[in-house]
Amino acid sequence: MICSCGHEDRAAIRARRRGAIAGVLAAALVLLSLAGPAWPKEPSRSLTVLHTNDLHARLLPDSHDRGGFARLAGAIRRESASADGVLVLDAGDLVQGTPVSSVFRGVPIYEVANLVGLHVSTLGNHEFDYGWKTILEFREAASFAIVSANVVDAGDELLADAPFVVRDVNGLRVAVVGLLTTDLPNLVLRSNIGPWRVEPVVETLRRIVPKILPQADLVVALGHLTEDEEDAILAEVPEVAVVVSGHRHNGLAQPKRAGERLLVRVRSGGRELGRLDLDVDPARKAVIASRWRVVPIDATTPESKEVAARVAYWEAKVRDVADVNVGRSERELSRREVEDLVERVMIEHTGADLAYVASGEIRDVLPAGPLLARHVWSVMPFEDRVVVVELKGSDLPDALVEGRSIDRDRLYTVAVTDFTASLGRELRSKAPVRADPSPLLRDLIIAWIREREVVE
Repeated sequence: MICSCGHEDRAAIRARRRGAIAGVLAAALVLLSLAGPAWPKEPSRSLTVLHTNDLHARLLPDSHDRGGFARLAGAIRRESASADGVLVLDAGDLVQGTPVSSVFRGVPIYEVANLVGLHVSTLGNHEFDYGWKTILEFREAASFAIVSANVVDAGDELLADAPFVVRDVNGLRVAVVGLLTTDLPNLVLRSNIGPWRVEPVVETLRRIVPKILPQADLVVALGHLTEDEEDAILAEVPEVAVVVSGHRHNGLAQPKRAGERLLVRVRSGGRELGRLDLDVDPARKAVIASRWRVVPIDATTPESKEVAARVAYWEAKVRDVADVNVGRSERELSRREVEDLVERVMIEHTGADLAYVASGEIRDVLPAGPLLARHVWSVMPFEDRVVVVELKGSDLPDALVEGRSIDRDRLYTVAVTDFTASLGRELRSKAPVRADPSPLLRDLIIAWIREREVVE
């Protein structure tokens, strides 16, 4: 109402204002209803994954002063100090490669690894080298979880502690699933595998991931895998955000990626530690940002005194076997040159026409200077002996044919390891024609170097 002076009375002004405010509020409610509920967004969480693979019992630094469990432990502690939440993973083949592992069948390596700071490990093919029952001893010795989802027996019982574990790290529920390559039967004596089979990697993940997702904010696959299996996980299992891999001894220069999902792997022998820093969206169970770098383990890396003391304890037990001089080398021999040397030893010992060392049987270089028995153990850590097989020239492995004049119709005698012969890998021979009751191939190499005193 307007008064005689031409102004609205106060009641009319208040009513008009209330109407305007109501209109604004109504419009705002319409906009909010169209936009959906405006709940506070859950913040991202940070996670640092420190990872190793294929340590192969290298308790001490190598001939180039790289690696060693005491330094690895020191690096893990140093890197952990600069992270909000840390998960330390090992992708298998923790054992087999040094005198301590071979003499004591791998168990001391797990004891020392307890002090290194691992949280979760998975099975590699070399964990079977001492027979599958020894894995039960590894489980007993380890204070960290050993996971593997696809190694099962006829009753679907697991060989590992569990298929996966879920750990709470910086407020994130992180599930770590263990996986082993289905190539296991081609990598280990079948008698060492026993009743266990390896189910396909992708098929296993598709079966188990739906059970994991309600319990976890992030799924990590911890695998000892072939490159094809690595790629298949990235291509076919989108629920797995991160793959930490091992088995191939060469590390990656950059992560393999599928969008923000990624796969990482470092070099073998404890020469490197991987550091993967992640920003994780728990609501999406996804990585929203990542940074990966390789931390070298060398003379500049601080040592853990506790780990160094335990390493010294076990190394003292093999000193009389490992730290004895057997000769000297005028120069460092590459793996390829060591392979040639070993094949020469096999031919001279057996009188065979040819010798063949399969890919992967030679595990290290021979350094320049004084040679100790442990250097030969590093080259040939396996309990292999020499056998002789007969092969037609047309059936010889390509590595033997290259650079040689071969009669395709002639029958050749070929010296190989009993491991290679038992698998029939790259050989088309039904059985050895002559088994050699001689010492281990490693001992034959040591005796050969001692006799000559100098390797040129």
